[in-house]
Formats: sequence, structure tokens, C-alpha cells
Amino acid sequence: MAGGDAPGESDPQLVASALAGRQSAYATLLARHREAVFRLARHHAGDEGEALDITQEAFIAAFASLAKFDAARPFRAWLMRIAVNKCRDWARRRAVRRLFRMARPLEDAFDVADQNLDPEAQAISQAELARVSAAIAALPANLKDPLILCRLEGMSMAEAADVLGLTEKAVETRIYRARQKLSELLEG
Repeated sequence: MAGGDAPGESDPQLVASALAGRQSAYATLLARHREAVFRLARHHAGDEGEALDITQEAFIAAFASLAKFDAARPFRAWLMRIAVNKCRDWARRRAVRRLFRMARPLEDAFDVADQNLDPEAQAISQAELARVSAAIAALPANLKDPLILCRLEGMSMAEAADVLGLTEKAVETRIYRARQKLSELLEG
């Protein structure tokens, strides 16, 4: 599988191939992990356009730093750590922009309502999804990150702890607090 797409190759093999100049290895890594990075960014930003920008920034940064990847560690965790950092960078930039103008509303956070619903039910479904998305986006980063990684991205607490540089117990505690805060936000 020297020149083409190699879905059977492991991430470390693909990294080595990419570093050796094989463009298809970059493409395979991107295809394999872009949805997870995008979902993380979308849950952070609450906006698909911003999430696309964050995803692109995360992959650019990852590919620029590929030589620093430690093949003994999971590539996905390494990439998600970069994505979390890009989300935090985005949040800082957004906070600065708020000083100069009002932040954009989160009214169009997702467009994934069930297409089999009648128009009224579809509108209610979209509104509820937007409400939940906005609540997740409103969580503080220290609570949002573990919640997104474990509950929405399906990472184990150990994987999330590795990505975030925390203990498993800290991840567990933060997920518990995030759920409490979400309940307050959604009930209020």
C-alpha cells in the first residue's frame, strides 16, 4: 500500500508515512479524525462555521507539529489535546471581540433535526437542540472539555484525563459538575 489510501494502517504508521512525504497519509489521518475534532469544536463554539475554522486550525497545527508526535501514545488523544487548545484559543479571541462588539447569537448552532417530523415538530426539535447546544457552549471550559470528550466523543475517562492533563478523578468530578450546571442552565 505504498502510494494509495491505507485505511488498514495504524495512526503511527500514517504519521511516519506523512513525515516521509506521502500526501495520502495526511489525507487518511484527516479523514479518520476530522469528524471527532469537528464535533469537539462545534460543542465548544456552538456554531458550525466557527467549528470548521477551529477544526482547520487544529489540523494545521497538528500537521505542522507532526514530528513532535510520540508514537508510543495514542494519536487521537494527541490530536484532541491540540483541538482543545484551539478551542480555548478561540474562546479567548471571542472574549476579546466581545469587548468591542456584541457576540454573535447561537441561534443556528445545529441543523440536524429529524427530517421525518412535521414542520412544527421539526421547529421544536431544532429549537431544543439549539438550546442544549447553547447551554453546552455556555459551560466554563474546565467543565465543558471533560463532558464533551467523555459523553459526546465517547472517550474513556482515562483518555480524557490524558488529553486534558488531569487525573481520572478530576475528569469524573468535572463531568458531574458539568451535568449539574447543564441542568441549572436548561431548567432556568
